[in-house]
Amino acid sequence: MRHAHAAAAQQFQVPASGPEVWGWQGRTLGRRAGDCWLRVVSAAVDKAGGRLWEGTATADTHVPRSVPRPRLRGVLDWTSGDVAYRAELTEYVPVPPVTHGTPALDQDTALPDSWWTELRSALGVLATVPTDRESVRQNWVDRNFRRFLGIDPVRIRETTTGHADLHWANLTRAPLVLLDWENWGRLPVSYDPGLLRAYSLTVPAVAARVRHEFAHVLDTSAGRAGELVALGQLLQACSRGVHPHLAPLVARWAGHLTGTPVPCRVRDSVSNSERS
Repeated sequence: MRHAHAAAAQQFQVPASGPEVWGWQGRTLGRRAGDCWLRVVSAAVDKAGGRLWEGTATADTHVPRSVPRPRLRGVLDWTSGDVAYRAELTEYVPVPPVTHGTPALDQDTALPDSWWTELRSALGVLATVPTDRESVRQNWVDRNFRRFLGIDPVRIRETTTGHADLHWANLTRAPLVLLDWENWGRLPVSYDPGLLRAYSLTVPAVAARVRHEFAHVLDTSAGRAGELVALGQLLQACSRGVHPHLAPLVARWAGHLTGTPVPCRVRDSVSNSERS
């Protein structure tokens, strides 16, 4: 990945510098490159392409500029042996994200009211974008709700266009910029605010603020279903050992909303994750 990143920097003729930022399981590597940000993503050749591969590029062409995000300046694709690479050169965002290295909060954000207004506005504009990209599918709900939430699958009856990975490492401090657009697309109403509230459970005051700002969707029947989908997917991630400090809070919150404790095997995974 380092070799691929250096090769992309040479092709774009930009100086890669600064700390390395690695994505999930080393799948991506990003570094500042002058007044840009250079990110390289890798996959097996037979798994390259598709929705996640093209997310940044499609967001750049389909999402209005009124939704604050880094502008895309160039894309490179190549293969080396059985590995495919995509390099994305975007403008550098000097404003730091709310959290570094973790999507969950570790302290109160102290964000101004104007920031919350900007976030509501950005998600409102994004919701109007037509797309055939599906970020969350009914078949995931049908396969996994009993496994991770212990309840019958809900039906996704209302969808919207959303970011699909709305957490505190993908949101900058004021002025607001939304980062990491690889997964954007159609998803259940309130999935985004439901996911953000889950990532805020470590700081109850901020979780309450998220609920206050998005009560108009979270407190509807469709919104409650969308939040449960977000929690189910986050519990799936927690069962794999990620977010150890957040995991028990997500499990308790899911049980509170459904009135049903999460299944024993999920609680055991969460407990093991917490101890590690």
